[in-house]
Amino acid sequence: MLVYKILLPAEWAEFESTGRFDGSPFDRSSGFIHCSSREQVGATAMRVFEHEPALVVVALDAQMLGESVRWEDAPNGGPFPHVYADLPLSAVAAVYSVPGASSVDEALPPVAHG
Repeated sequence: MLVYKILLPAEWAEFESTGRFDGSPFDRSSGFIHCSSREQVGATAMRVFEHEPALVVVALDAQMLGESVRWEDAPNGGPFPHVYADLPLSAVAAVYSVPGASSVDEALPPVAHG
């Protein structure tokens, strides 16, 4: 299963260069890294990153993250995958450069129904 993390281009550049991501300032203040399921990622992008001109969405292998992933209810459509550890570059399964939040859903593979 894949979970998705929306990053600013500078955050992705740092993730790539250091080999790990310890969260945005908001993640760190929350005590975990906020991620989304495929079904949630487009709405999350619009809610949180609506005015950003460019985004990078990384697909993470939840199995590689192991027990650090917890599905927890959130006020806006949970449960969401929260990661209670740094994200290692080795868990990144795919990277999508996206021209703004409204393009996230069309840039990623379709939502699997079944």
